[in-house]
Amino acid sequence: MTSGADRRVAPPEQARTMFGEALPRVVRYADLLADAGVERGLIGPREVPRLWERHLMNCAVVEEVIPEGADVVDIGSGAGLPGVVLGLVRPDLAVTLLEPLLRRTVFLRECVELLELTNVTVHRGRAEEVKADLRADIVTARAVAPLPRLAGWALPLLRKGGSLLALKGEQAETELEDARADLSAQRPCVADVIRVGRGKVEPATTVVRVTVTSESDHATPSRPRRAPGGGKKRGRKR
Repeated sequence: MTSGADRRVAPPEQARTMFGEALPRVVRYADLLADAGVERGLIGPREVPRLWERHLMNCAVVEEVIPEGADVVDIGSGAGLPGVVLGLVRPDLAVTLLEPLLRRTVFLRECVELLELTNVTVHRGRAEEVKADLRADIVTARAVAPLPRLAGWALPLLRKGGSLLALKGEQAETELEDARADLSAQRPCVADVIRVGRGKVEPATTVVRVTVTSESDHATPSRPRRAPGGGKKRGRKR
């Protein structure tokens, strides 16, 4: 049986440049993911060899489009990607890790304590339950839900001018075009697809950015669509 120590992967040279003084704590976080994260089922063991390139560095470059001193809410934080990484590389940010599952919040609190992340807090709950209590300049999410559903959780949390930064894959442009009507119906906004980390990560990280343009704190329910056969029910995936 492979031990946690055997699973750990040394950071690539690019990570040393990217993380700078934060690197020792990022290494500690990588070790936690490779050890307790795998043992508790928060990440798959096959992800360990590519923790740095596919996960840690891929998330870190999102900081390029986050303004200084922003309040950030990471929806469905899971194992802490990208929220913990952003807290590590940007001590000026106030990051809230929002996660509904107990076993994940326990892991996240352990990470925050062990990494001494004084700018990061963990909140157990769902976005729709905390929209009266949390306000953010930036909401982040990675592999949480399809864009219309994700926007329904994120947009009510944002201040005017704030942005949802949804880390997406190769189909980001298509997903955004299909979702534009739903997004506008939920709250007045503008949306685009950006790529961050060019020259730092390969490929660059693809982000769907949705920026709200109204003062309203509440989403407007979108008009229901009819689908052949009554439509499909989609379960929430993580």
